[in-house]
Amino acid sequence: MDRTEVATFGSGCFWCSEAVFSELQGVVKVEPGYSGGSVANPSYQEVCTDSTGHAEVAQVTFDPSVISYRELLEVFFATHDPTTLNRQGADEGTQYRSAVFYHSASQKEEAERMIKELTDEKAFKSKIVTEVAPFAAFYPAEEYHHDYYRRNPRQGYCQAVISPKLAKFRAHFQAKLKSDPTRSA
Repeated sequence: MDRTEVATFGSGCFWCSEAVFSELQGVVKVEPGYSGGSVANPSYQEVCTDSTGHAEVAQVTFDPSVISYRELLEVFFATHDPTTLNRQGADEGTQYRSAVFYHSASQKEEAERMIKELTDEKAFKSKIVTEVAPFAAFYPAEEYHHDYYRRNPRQGYCQAVISPKLAKFRAHFQAKLKSDPTRSA
C-alpha cells in the first residue's frame, strides 16, 4: 500500500461506527475515540458529562485507491441520522452529534458538496445538522471500547442497536464489503 488517508466521523456511538467502517474494502484501520472538544486526553466518563466538547468518533485510515473519501461519506450518511441534533436513537448528548472533522480542504469541500446534494435531493425529511469542522486532535478511546462489537456481539446494546444497523448496512453496501466481513480492520 503506497499511501493512506485519514477520515474522522462522529455518527453517534463509536461502537456502531467502528463496526460499520471496519467491514469496508480499502479501510485499513478504524479506531474509536474522541474529537472536536477542548479537553486533552479525555476519559469516556468525562466525555459523557457533556462538558468536554468532544464527540465520539471513528477515525478511519483508508486506501484512497480502493475506497474514496466520497464513498466513506456515503456510508457515513447512510448509517446514522444526520438530522438529529446531539442524539442518535436513545443516545443523547453532544458526544453523539453528527460531525465530519475534515483533514484537508478537499475533504471539507466533499463533505459540504454531499450535504448540499442530499439536501437538494430531499434525502432526509428534516434538515441535515451535521457539523463540518476542521480536524484538530484525536484522542483514542479506552482499550475496552476497541473492537467492542466484535468482542461483545451478544451484549444487549450490540444486539438491539448495532446488529440491525450492520444488517441494513451490509445489504445496502454489499459490493463494498471485505470478503470476510467478520474480520476487523
